[in-house]
Amino acid sequence: MRVAVLGSTGGWHAERLQRALSARGHECGFAPVTRMVGRIEGGLGLRGRELALDACDVVVVRGIPRGSLEQVIFRVDALHALAAAGVRAVNRADTIERTIDKFLASALLAAAGLPTPRTVACERADDALQAFADLGSDVIVKPLFGAMGFGMTRIDDLDVAQRVFRALELERAVYYLQETLAHDGVDVRALVVGERVVGAIERVATGWRANLARGARARAIALDDRRAEVCVRAATALGADYAGVDLLQAADGREYVLEVNGIPGWRGVEEATGVDVASALVEHLERAA
Repeated sequence: MRVAVLGSTGGWHAERLQRALSARGHECGFAPVTRMVGRIEGGLGLRGRELALDACDVVVVRGIPRGSLEQVIFRVDALHALAAAGVRAVNRADTIERTIDKFLASALLAAAGLPTPRTVACERADDALQAFADLGSDVIVKPLFGAMGFGMTRIDDLDVAQRVFRALELERAVYYLQETLAHDGVDVRALVVGERVVGAIERVATGWRANLARGARARAIALDDRRAEVCVRAATALGADYAGVDLLQAADGREYVLEVNGIPGWRGVEEATGVDVASALVEHLERAA
């Protein structure tokens, strides 16, 4: 296979993917997502700098960076155009759209019968304040397109909520609020590839936010069949070839799917478990070819 890694031209994940692909006899090239040039001259021509993406069999998407609305739409629609030309994207453009938009992801998880925290998304400060009350006056506010736990805020005070929500209204932001679930500071990140969990960790923190990028500790765990099935169902609900699925067990014993990441990092999982996630992903690409 000719495989392009889009959005990463170096670093740990790029090295792991290149090694796994080369070990199985596949070609691997790298293209920055911000340097794509598309041409329509009878057919599609799409390059990422010097790499012809339309000549590849698979494009593995490793990043869709922030930008203007037009830039983000172009980057995602380029993946749609590649799919129409017969080039497979992993994950697909529609999967990336579903997982990046946290409200859409939550709606699809709920439609699939998967427990997810009570959630409200809105555009006006007054509606956000009403949601704050409806969700028990203790909420997690997340950027709609956020990642790695950055920008998340817990608000459990009405005066703070009023100040924060009024300020966000000036930024023309979308408010994404979830109820705060009491828990013991531990959540689960599972890496799903295809239809199986290839590795999982518990992320242990001292506060309400368990995220490796924010200082949480990782420890390897083996998921039982029930929890593994929940993770696979969550990835399937969003159409993901591979995904990072976050589970949280609340103090009342109920377990929730918090998030499904369609462009997941896996360094923490690999370092804690020893699982070669890149090789598992390449094997999945071969089976689906």
